[in-house]
Amino acid sequence: MTERLEEAIARLKTLPTDKQDAIAALILEELEEDRQWDESFARSPDLLANLAAEAIAEYRAGKTQELDPETL
Repeated sequence: MTERLEEAIARLKTLPTDKQDAIAALILEELEEDRQWDESFARSPDLLANLAAEAIAEYRAGKTQELDPETL
């Protein structure tokens, strides 16, 4: 365990149990989401590469436009 994680856990221990449980739920949810993403990419390792190749081909063919954050 890293020092930073140990520090975070030590600080969490000082909180009321309801806050500890709420933060624990957030951490567990985040870990589960990471696991699901890893599992998803493992099932289709070429998918991301194919999507990237398609995007590059569309860019080279002039089928893309510059993103303007002001219009989002």
